[in-house]
Amino acid sequence: MSSGRAMCAVCGCGSVARILPVCGSCLRQGTVGRRWANAAHRRSQSPLPPCPPRAQNELDCGDCANRCRPAAGERSFCGLRENVSGVLVSRAGNAHSGLASWYSDAIPTNCVSAWVCPASTGVGYPDYAVAPDGERGHASLAVFLGGCSHDCLFCQNRTHQRMAVRMRPLVSPQDVAESVDADTTCLCFFGGDPTPQVRFALHAADRAREMAGDRILRICWETNGSMARSHLRRMARITAQSGGCSKFDLKTADDQLYRALTGVSGRQTWENFRWLARLWRKNSSSVQLTASTPLITGYVDAVEVRSIAGAVADVDPTIPYSLLAFYPNHPMRDLSATPRALAEECRSAALEAGLQRVRPGNTHLLS
Repeated sequence: MSSGRAMCAVCGCGSVARILPVCGSCLRQGTVGRRWANAAHRRSQSPLPPCPPRAQNELDCGDCANRCRPAAGERSFCGLRENVSGVLVSRAGNAHSGLASWYSDAIPTNCVSAWVCPASTGVGYPDYAVAPDGERGHASLAVFLGGCSHDCLFCQNRTHQRMAVRMRPLVSPQDVAESVDADTTCLCFFGGDPTPQVRFALHAADRAREMAGDRILRICWETNGSMARSHLRRMARITAQSGGCSKFDLKTADDQLYRALTGVSGRQTWENFRWLARLWRKNSSSVQLTASTPLITGYVDAVEVRSIAGAVADVDPTIPYSLLAFYPNHPMRDLSATPRALAEECRSAALEAGLQRVRPGNTHLLS
């Protein structure tokens, strides 16, 4: 692994990924790394557009912050929309079909929010949990959605892009709903990201809850949070009604660094997170909003985590915050895994910034 790493092209410090040879500290300094970042996303996104398309036409997807306007024959950044003779066609992620696969995950699961959710802790019992001390013997249906509104160079689930390029497997909301059996108490959407397929996911969730009747079936989301506010309102409503959790991945606080690592701006993610936190701040019946940050060696350090945690604490210091260990993958597979010392330093930084509930996640991946 280490033989392929590069030194920062700006300051010469440490070891960074060859695909983005500028460290996090330098990337935070204005536009210094833009050229390298643009080249990285051209490689990473291929054959999909390297950035959200901005053709001079009236088309505007509007489902997420990217607001793609593809040219004739061109796809959106996520790959799920296409300009067909001047009409924006949704190939997947609509009310009728989506790109998805799923599996049943025994509770307690390895979900990022498991340490605070009703399934594993019983919080919210008896309204939102079937047992006061954890739901052993029950399961979560984990639905992996193809396509994403981000292009994270450190992505841990790159299968989503292959699904979007090949446009399969295509399934219906009913297919998902029928996979929720009597032992399933949680329906979780992740990916990829729910954002490009939020219409599909909401239809699947509504159908599953309708079929479940009065029994507990929580609806949960793991997301980058870049969806349109109208969709977020619907997500918030169904999550609150069911007692589920929404986990926002807050990748960075600095938008220059965010753009370099993901290919897009994180401003709407942060705006949505703050809006959702204020909406649910007074709800004490169950934990409905959590946050996480992947600790990317050479890029996301204690300085960045302190900024993220401070921004979260300004809204609500009780929001649970998970620091996720990074495993070398995708274009950044030449990096090392997150060092244990970095994880401990970041945890201390988050607590010092004012957060009260901070937990390292994926600790088995720490080096």
